[in-house]
Amino acid sequence: MNGSSLEKFPVHLGLGSTAEQEPEFTGDLSWYQGYTQRHAMDGAEGRLVAMHSFTKPWDMWEMHPAGAEVVICIAGSIILLQETEPGENKVVHLSAGDYAINPPGVWHTADIAESATALFITAGLGTEHRAR
Repeated sequence: MNGSSLEKFPVHLGLGSTAEQEPEFTGDLSWYQGYTQRHAMDGAEGRLVAMHSFTKPWDMWEMHPAGAEVVICIAGSIILLQETEPGENKVVHLSAGDYAINPPGVWHTADIAESATALFITAGLGTEHRAR
């Protein structure tokens, strides 16, 4: 049996210590809406585990009101921006092996100089997005 690609098929960690493979990741907001609908019963305790590779800065800000998000840089480097106050950003530099925590309710985005891959463990309930 072969393993599954985490970039293509994220994993949901749910109540009762369950782990469930998600449908193929499409990269659009409708995928996240479907994820929220599929796992609404897990509430704030559910976690999405996903891996993404980037070659350019994010074009959106996001915020997770229900819980913290762990961002682990696997390859390359990431400049994570966390909006601590409206118009004030904390800058966190991540290299391979480094991690940062996005606290609940903190808007965040990322700049990528060349390329980077990161693992995300996200409390996805109620996630919001806004244009950068």
